[in-house]
Amino acid sequence: MKPLTLDDLLPLEEFASRRRELLEAHGRYLDRQRRVQIGPRVALVFENRQTLWFRVQEMLRIARLAEPERVQQELDLQNRLLPGRERLQAALLLEVQDEARLTDELAPWQTLQGEHLRLKIGERPYPANLLTCRPEDRCIGTAYWVQFVVDAVGRRRLADFSRKVCFEMTLPAYQHQSPPLSEDVRESLFDDLELSDRD
Repeated sequence: MKPLTLDDLLPLEEFASRRRELLEAHGRYLDRQRRVQIGPRVALVFENRQTLWFRVQEMLRIARLAEPERVQQELDLQNRLLPGRERLQAALLLEVQDEARLTDELAPWQTLQGEHLRLKIGERPYPANLLTCRPEDRCIGTAYWVQFVVDAVGRRRLADFSRKVCFEMTLPAYQHQSPPLSEDVRESLFDDLELSDRD
């Protein structure tokens, strides 16, 4: 997927003046096309240029970064979150129910492996890849970065709306399946795969 460049960004003042409008549009976009709920406590939010654009703009606003060299450094870091060829990339977000018991609440997630989270296209599973490899990195907070490699067969099946597509989590302490993905989410993820090939 084509990386974001300095030319893609709004000046700080323009973004700040339009932030409320852009934030509302961003929220609607996430809810309709980019967010998948897996049970009561887990959500996947899939990354693409549009989601990354808003994150970068918000980070620049908060940090008041405007110097082109510093902004480019941040873009270089953030662009690594864009999915590569045949890949879907997402933040896996955990809902913490009791902040006072954060350590206890996160304990069951310490054993999370890629095979515990799967994209299912029809009956074919696509296990997640965790984008960190050290055990201490896997759950150091309430979010992970995960990736799904979807081959050409999976892409064709994703575009076939007669097939059920969902995500499932199979940790011993958390076993849930998402509702079937909506057409909007499926089309959005299919577009990610197509764009990654072209770019």
